[in-house]
Amino acid sequence: MKAVVLDTDDHFRVTELDEPAPGPGQVAIRVAYAGIQWGDTMVRDGHFAVPRPFVPGFEASGHIAAVGEGVDARRVGEAVTTLTTAGAYAEVVLAPATLTLGIGSMPLRTAAGLGWGAPTAYDLINTAARVRPGENVLIHAAAGGVGTLAAQFARLAGADRIVGVVGTADRADYAAQFGYDQLLLREEFPAKLGDEKIDVILDPVGGSTRTAGLEQLAAHGRLVAYGNLGTYEPVLANTNDLLMHGKSLVTYNSNLLSQTHPERLAGSARRALGFVADGQVRVDITAEYDLADLAIAVQRLAEGTTHGKTILRVA
Repeated sequence: MKAVVLDTDDHFRVTELDEPAPGPGQVAIRVAYAGIQWGDTMVRDGHFAVPRPFVPGFEASGHIAAVGEGVDARRVGEAVTTLTTAGAYAEVVLAPATLTLGIGSMPLRTAAGLGWGAPTAYDLINTAARVRPGENVLIHAAAGGVGTLAAQFARLAGADRIVGVVGTADRADYAAQFGYDQLLLREEFPAKLGDEKIDVILDPVGGSTRTAGLEQLAAHGRLVAYGNLGTYEPVLANTNDLLMHGKSLVTYNSNLLSQTHPERLAGSARRALGFVADGQVRVDITAEYDLADLAIAVQRLAEGTTHGKTILRVA
C-alpha cells in the first residue's frame, strides 16, 4: 500500500508498505480521506517522541476492510470516520473499534473533516466549560478547525455573546461566517474588551494570552486550556486569587481521554457527528491535498496561513 512516512531527517516521503492486519479490538480501514491537524506539526517538530520512520495521520474516513478479534464482523464494509494514534496517511489504517463511528449517508469527504476537532470542540463547550444559556464566550484561534466548530456549539448551548480572537484581518473575515458577535485581532486582546468580563474562555495559545485571559474572566468564569500554540512556557496561576473570585482554570486533553476513557470521547464524537449530520453544525473544508503534498499542507498549518479544516485525499 502507499503511505507517507515521516523519516529520520524530518521529511515526509511517499513509500510502499505492507498492509497492516487488525489486532484485538481494532479495525482496518481503507482510507478515502485523512484530516490534517495541529498534532502533525508537533510530531514533525519533535514535540511528540515517536520512533522514526513513522506513518503520521490521526484521523480518517473510509470503509472498514477487516476487523480484529472481539469486533463485530458485520462492520466490514461500513462507512466510518475514525480517530487513531498514527497511520492515517496511508491507504489502510488500523484504528480502535471504539473510536470508529459509522457515518451513514454522510459524504466521506465531510466525515474526514470531523476528526479530533469535532469531539474536542463539543467537549470544550459542553463538558469542560459547561456553557450555560445567557453566558458570553471568548474563543482564541477562532478561524481554525476547532474554533469554528466551538462557536457553533456555543450558540447551540445558549451562549448570548460569542467573541473570537484571530491573528489577521483575513482570518477575521473568514471566521465571521460562523456566528461570532465580535472578532478581535490577537494584538487587540484584551484591551479592546474594555471592562467586559467573560464567562468562558477557550485557550489553545498559552503564555501571556492565558495570563491575560485569567484576568479577564468574570466571577465564576472558566478558562479552558487545551493547547500551547504560542509557547510551552508554564503559566503560573494563584489559586487563592482564583478562589476569591470563583474563577476556574480547567484543562482538556482529548489524546489522554482517548487512552483513559475512549468511550467518553466516542460519545462526544457521536454527538458532534449527529449535529453535523442534521445540519445544525457545519464543518468547513477549505483545502484538499494529495499524499505527495502533505509537507506543504503541514507547513501552511504551522505558519497559520490556513483556516477551517484541511484534508488529504488518499483514495
